[in-house]
Amino acid sequence: MTSLLTNASAITALQNLSATNRAMQTTQDRISTGMRVANASDNAAYWSIATTMRSDNNALSTVKDALGMGSATVDVASAALKTTADLVTQIKSKLVAALQPGIDRTKVQGEIKQLQDQIKSVAESSTFSGQNWLSVDSGATDYNATKSIVASFTRSGTDVSTGTIDVDTSTVSLFDEDATGEGIIDKARDSGGTTGVAVSDMDISTLTDSSADQTTLKEYISITDAALTDVTTAASDLGAVKTRIGMQSDFVGNLMDAVTKGIGQLVDADMNQESTRLQALQVQQQLGVQSLSIANQSSQQILSLFRG
Repeated sequence: MTSLLTNASAITALQNLSATNRAMQTTQDRISTGMRVANASDNAAYWSIATTMRSDNNALSTVKDALGMGSATVDVASAALKTTADLVTQIKSKLVAALQPGIDRTKVQGEIKQLQDQIKSVAESSTFSGQNWLSVDSGATDYNATKSIVASFTRSGTDVSTGTIDVDTSTVSLFDEDATGEGIIDKARDSGGTTGVAVSDMDISTLTDSSADQTTLKEYISITDAALTDVTTAASDLGAVKTRIGMQSDFVGNLMDAVTKGIGQLVDADMNQESTRLQALQVQQQLGVQSLSIANQSSQQILSLFRG
């Protein structure tokens, strides 16, 4: 039935054109943003998952920064321990030289004192971001020998947790200001008949060529060598920590890349597909406009039925 009041063909053509325009708008939005799920209204489930994963990725980025800070702190302490090992080795060499009969031990002690002061200076200046692992005060109320480096962020369902790499600084500290504390350098050590002597306080200026003093010198050498062994062990321990931090940092970086790829699979638009769809919709739009125009013209043909 042909009706003057209701143009069914035009209504159908308009509906189809409107649907094409909506699809075209969606495609253009995807092309302009590069995302097929930019808002919750696009796909609530995917948008929620992607938003959570982005938040977790930001947390992982912070973890990587923390690992970088931890690595730098370990580097500072390691460099100081290496320097300390060299200085302690020099002290041991001076003590060996002091065994020579007739040597001026007062002058040798002057050299040793400079080395002792330099070790102290190295320990006190080994600070990074307000942390000093080598010169501590175990008697302080806020002292904690265990230094934790944030190393991981994990989500399990709705629960989140963080992991740490812990470093026991009590085994690497060189000086401890507390009376009961024991740093590697200021630790009171025993060797033979010599007791309670620390490398930092060692003094040979009053020793002579007597047999007893020669024995004391040899015991001082043993004490210094024991301290050197502890410094070397501390440096090795920090080296192992540095290696672990590096491996964890690489893992966190790879994990962030994997999460980013996963988010992309959920919400990124396939630009090749969207480009093809846009061209098809443009053709549909043109045909829709043409179809609506033809449908609107059909009512004009009714006039010819009333012409004489």
